[in-house]
Amino acid sequence: MSKIISVHSFRGGTGKSNTSANLTYLCALQGLRVGVVDTDIQSPGIHVLFGLDDQDMGRSLNDYLWGKCKIEDAAHDVTSTLGSQIKGKVFLIPSSIKAGEIARVLREGYDVGLLNDGFESLVKNLNLDMLIIDTHPGLNEETLLSIAISDTLVLILRPDQQDYQGTSVTVEVARKLGVPQMLLMDNKVPVMLMNEVKQRIEKLYNCEVAVVIPHTDELMTLASSGIFSLRYPDHPVTSLYKKMAERVMA
Repeated sequence: MSKIISVHSFRGGTGKSNTSANLTYLCALQGLRVGVVDTDIQSPGIHVLFGLDDQDMGRSLNDYLWGKCKIEDAAHDVTSTLGSQIKGKVFLIPSSIKAGEIARVLREGYDVGLLNDGFESLVKNLNLDMLIIDTHPGLNEETLLSIAISDTLVLILRPDQQDYQGTSVTVEVARKLGVPQMLLMDNKVPVMLMNEVKQRIEKLYNCEVAVVIPHTDELMTLASSGIFSLRYPDHPVTSLYKKMAERVMA
């Protein structure tokens, strides 16, 4: 049975898209057929991690939401960009990076209900084992829908008081929506504070912290120019991403 995973954060800059890309890659490495949708329509970017140039993007999620195509027509098979060890398949549904199309979203909006129909269509017509939704930060109609239909919510935060407060709201909303599984990931944590931060967050939210990702020079240097687990397969941080991937695949 296919699973829907939403990767979310209350604020931007937490590493949400990097986490989505790493989970996608690692699940496909295990032989799964994975779709990943960039629903951060106002500030898209996950396509960069998969090496999809905006000039060659073609159809996007925007085209589907505006009735120009089926959502499967906006699915790009990016498996070949992920190396020869990939046993599964990866289909990326990007959002448009064109300024005019982003401005149209901000000006006109779109029918959020189409997202749910689109997610179901992708799972069925692409025969997906897993659909990963890279959400828009914060809480709005789109993110509430994504959270509500998810089998697992991966909630990312940093050791930051604003993140703590916003994440508290998101955790409460997710519980009210009845999300079956919620996993927290604390990202960009100073190494000396990793154990302290994990204990503090679990006590604060009464929720499991699946992994704590330390601040890593290699990750900062990569600067979203690629997928960390692919570039650094033997790095300790990759082991942590693998741990999270195992949890969402279970």
